[in-house]
Amino acid sequence: MSKYDVVIIGSGPGGYVAAIRCAQLGFKTAIIEKYNTLGGTCLNVGCIPSKALLDSSEHFYKMNHEFAEHGIDVTGAKLDFAKMIERKQGVVDITCDGVAFLMKKNKIEVITGTGSFKDKNTILINGKDEIKADKVIIATGSKPINLPFAKIDKDRVITSTEALKLKEVPKHLVLIGGGIIGLEMGSVYLRLGSEVTVVEFADRLTPGMDSDIGKEMKRVLSKQGMKFELSTKVNDVSVKGKVVTVKAENKKGEAVEFKGDYCLVAVGRKPYTEGLGLDKAGVKLDERGRVEVDGHLQTNIPGIYAIGDVVKGAMLAHKAEEEGVFVAEVIAGQKPHIHYNLIPGVCYTWPEAAGVGATEEELKEGKADYKVGKFPFKALGRARASMDTDGFVKILADKKTDEILGVHIVGARAADLIMEGVVAMEYRASAEDVCRMSHPHPTYSEAFKEACMAATADRAIHV
Repeated sequence: MSKYDVVIIGSGPGGYVAAIRCAQLGFKTAIIEKYNTLGGTCLNVGCIPSKALLDSSEHFYKMNHEFAEHGIDVTGAKLDFAKMIERKQGVVDITCDGVAFLMKKNKIEVITGTGSFKDKNTILINGKDEIKADKVIIATGSKPINLPFAKIDKDRVITSTEALKLKEVPKHLVLIGGGIIGLEMGSVYLRLGSEVTVVEFADRLTPGMDSDIGKEMKRVLSKQGMKFELSTKVNDVSVKGKVVTVKAENKKGEAVEFKGDYCLVAVGRKPYTEGLGLDKAGVKLDERGRVEVDGHLQTNIPGIYAIGDVVKGAMLAHKAEEEGVFVAEVIAGQKPHIHYNLIPGVCYTWPEAAGVGATEEELKEGKADYKVGKFPFKALGRARASMDTDGFVKILADKKTDEILGVHIVGARAADLIMEGVVAMEYRASAEDVCRMSHPHPTYSEAFKEACMAATADRAIHV
């Protein structure tokens, strides 16, 4: 029977990063993955493939809608959707192979099979072979939430997993859920020619982000052709042949109906803990099915830890990575920390949307004394040059100390720009501090400086 210092169950971003850090710290490490490829949801059917399709579809969209404005005449361009899907898979394969290489490089044993607890220190592989571990890290991630009235058949009623490998571009994609996953996948098919209708129960898009982001996303995506039905509750989804019918009730209490050839259910994800045998180890779950952990991400059973989507907090790959490193260092006796308030969230539509820190709604709810600085991308020379004038940078700062409390961006390269906010807030910078830093011209980053200037005595220069 093999024995390890640390065994990680699950090879997603949290799991494989935890394994690498454990190996770096000198632990004999093994990682268990039930599928034949490493990388979990993120690399195989999540972050990586969706970004590959977003980039490909953006090229196609710009060719058809913006190239002429740049003086580029493209004639005879046509979509080879099968080739686009093939390229996406190639990106996935290379990325997953890269993780396998890292496992070999760090001398981490990869065990293919389903891992489950026999007891707190014994893991069964496929229910029979046993391995021993001094410490165990649960990193099994999450899976899409299903709706009882919308049976997923993986053919016409689909999740994001199936949306990444369709054989055809939908004529009309009805999308249940106006969050990040839904908007990203909706954007892919909108750019490729689909009619896309988003049905969202909340009164705005991206409900977890600052409300100004949701409003701007609705404006921009509507301009691109996406249709929205907000404050609308779906009651039934049925399929007849190649037609999907979605029945719902709008905010006026009126019955509404949407018909499409595909329906994508994107209402969030839930922790994946089935088959782990947590009861055999005595590990507790909370009321939402998440693994209960303390401030060190240790469960109620000493020596068993949990990270990523199976524990509380945002279901983000980079959050899982941070937790993977954190737990490895805790096991090694170090004193790491994670500033959860500074884990950014990003929506990879175009323009992108990103946020970190407090939203304005949270500050209002906490009765904080704050100020707002806002700067539009349309006032940037760089944005005009690239035809990316939609969006803004919004800075929330303490009214007395000027410390930056939150940053919210809609605009070109928001996913990269948000890191300026993360760094500033990690060092507790004031808006004035950022104002005094030279930003290169012309760049999108100037919007960040100008928004900080707007928050500091309303002294933005270019608006």
